[in-house]
Amino acid sequence: MAVDNQKIAEEVLANVGGADNIQSATHCMTRLRLTFKDRSKVDDEAIKKITGVLGINWAGTQLQVIIGQTVPKVYDAVLAKGVKGEGAIDENLDQDLPKEKLTPKVIGGKILDYLSGSMVQMIPLIMASGLFRTLAVVMGPQMFNLWAADSGIYSFFYTTLYEAGFYFLPIYLGYCAAKKMGANPLLGLLSGGILIAPTIVTAAANGATINVYGFDIAAANYSQSVLPVILTIPVLTVVEKFMKKHVPDVLSTLFTPFFTMIVVVPIELIILAPIGNLLGQGIAALIFGLAGLGGVGVLIVMAILGAFWQLFVIAGMHMPVILLAQVTLVQTGVDPFLFVATNCAMTAVWGCAIGAFLRIRNKEEKGMAAGYVVSALLGGVTEPALFGILLRFRRTMYGMFIGGAVGAVLSGILGVHLYVGAMATNFLVFLGYLQGGTFNTVAAVIGLAVSCVVAAAVVYFTGFTKEELAALDNEKPGEMSVE
Repeated sequence: MAVDNQKIAEEVLANVGGADNIQSATHCMTRLRLTFKDRSKVDDEAIKKITGVLGINWAGTQLQVIIGQTVPKVYDAVLAKGVKGEGAIDENLDQDLPKEKLTPKVIGGKILDYLSGSMVQMIPLIMASGLFRTLAVVMGPQMFNLWAADSGIYSFFYTTLYEAGFYFLPIYLGYCAAKKMGANPLLGLLSGGILIAPTIVTAAANGATINVYGFDIAAANYSQSVLPVILTIPVLTVVEKFMKKHVPDVLSTLFTPFFTMIVVVPIELIILAPIGNLLGQGIAALIFGLAGLGGVGVLIVMAILGAFWQLFVIAGMHMPVILLAQVTLVQTGVDPFLFVATNCAMTAVWGCAIGAFLRIRNKEEKGMAAGYVVSALLGGVTEPALFGILLRFRRTMYGMFIGGAVGAVLSGILGVHLYVGAMATNFLVFLGYLQGGTFNTVAAVIGLAVSCVVAAAVVYFTGFTKEELAALDNEKPGEMSVE
């Protein structure tokens, strides 16, 4: 459907008090940005109803009218009506706007915007790495058995190419987060690289310590982790701004990065990075403490794991829980709740991807969602769906929460037990339940299927706002969430 940019401009002006009430106008890639002499003349609800307007957002005293790719034409039409214009701006200039009052809602929104804006940039990387492993699973012994498990080509696709994407996740995320925050992206790369420096990884494998500025601290392997670098980059941003302000210009190129990292490194390694481990240990203690109560306690734990497990994995806080569960599995030969629940959490993500695929109309986004489904069902890799859907469109997370919790609790009620851990993380996951007999296997499949179907239904019916769906029809993949 053709968009009448002239009409959009006229109707926007009519609902903001006319051209005379606009103090200045500018635009970014998708938004018309207006400031006013008298804000009380602006009719928010009327603007939202204008055909061609995808939504609005107030940033301080600036109104952002979300239009999409045709915004330059609307902007030109607005200027033609006598409005003073200041041209196009970069996407990351909101820090120059008047400050908003920091309420819990505003703070929460900023945190979510930081997380999604950082992680969405990595979708191509996550997608490619996940599909490498998917191809290996399809061609390998898990399915068609065309590649032997000990063959070089299987190892190359299943391990090498996959690890190239996910092992170095802190480095990639450091770059993306720094770019989102307006810091030097190369310092973001360095912040991520420090976490997985070979000497630190080796020390962690040997249970040794590392010396940071004279302090001995326990070494840890932060590969594939998210939380440490996510916590570090805001600190990096503040420190770098301070250094830019106080280091003389003639010395800035050399010493601003150096002085910045001199300050950031000990904060990162001594304080911020270990926080993820401490949170993981605390979660493990809570989960197994509740499970020890039996009965309702176990069902509560299963609901928590089914709903939030994938978030624990994203944050890198899952390993203490996994280790305790593996010990239990080795000692008793059976897992009655943890892996049972986390498998439901996994299939809930499958359902979210399926629901998104069915709901999205944009062909490019629909194709990407189809890739997420294939990567999850065949390759057992959920990260593309997590980064490409759940962290971009926040309402889709309700599908994961509800579907995972419902399926996990149902599995607990049915008494499902898992006998072989890590048997498969794709559609063959049911193999780990076979030793428990027919009823156990059928009950497990029911719980997994319920998680998937419920999640798909929630995402399909409630996962996207009308504005998001409309924006997807007008924007390139990933564009809307990054701004």
